[in-house]
Amino acid sequence: MDVTRSAPARLAAWQRAARELALVAVLFLAYKAGRQVVAGHAEVALANGEWVWRLERLLRLPDETLVQGPLLAHDLLVRVANSYYAYVHFPATVLCLVWLWLRRPAHYVRLRRALAALTAVALVLHVCVPLAPPRLTALTGLVDTGTRFGPSVYGPPDTDQLSNQYAAMPSLHVGWALAIAVALMAVTTGRRRRLWLLHPLVTALVVVVTGNHYWLDGVVAVVLLVVILAVLPTPAPDLPTLPPGPLRPHVVPAPRRAGRRRNPKVPAAADVRLRPPGRG
Repeated sequence: MDVTRSAPARLAAWQRAARELALVAVLFLAYKAGRQVVAGHAEVALANGEWVWRLERLLRLPDETLVQGPLLAHDLLVRVANSYYAYVHFPATVLCLVWLWLRRPAHYVRLRRALAALTAVALVLHVCVPLAPPRLTALTGLVDTGTRFGPSVYGPPDTDQLSNQYAAMPSLHVGWALAIAVALMAVTTGRRRRLWLLHPLVTALVVVVTGNHYWLDGVVAVVLLVVILAVLPTPAPDLPTLPPGPLRPHVVPAPRRAGRRRNPKVPAAADVRLRPPGRG
């Protein structure tokens, strides 16, 4: 292996990884800052939650209690929904990004930009329009399944310094899940590639069952993602990566003449002409 060529390649790969980690850190710090901004707007967030609930009834959207109510009698199903909400969202996103980064770099860049843009727009909406989730809005009648059945990723809203619980709209759980599904469908073939859509569909159901989001939270996330993907350029085909090392010329063999094969025991006419004349 050519060490002089592989060392810069490794350095460039580590630099790209460091930039990606820095981007994630910036988004995390931005969310931390957003939590502090809306810390004193609980009353506004609760009022907005009641307004969204009434708007959904005017729009004839299904009542979230009709989805959550039947499952409250089944502890195992509720725990599975809580676990899916708590443990699938972020790890699935990271695994998809890592796989695309290693195997489909062009699609990785597009997905990363889509997630960053969606998160940035969502952060602006969370700060400008704080919205309490239905589990914290008494008017909805929804139960906080995480607190009652577990596992729960949130503590009391007044003392929670890690997450912003007044950021229901848009639902990044639904938006990120749909972005992952779209990216994976773009790099896979066959009819089964549509199965990737099960992830955002299950996520949309889970966020409602657990009382963490309204239907409109998911609808707004989908609309924002569609607009973002329409603006982003379509990724170019990924070119295969050449292995490090010196390049070897490709030798093309000379074409053979069509005809009868010559018997090596019978001299050709050219050989007779080139033969030195005999003596005598």
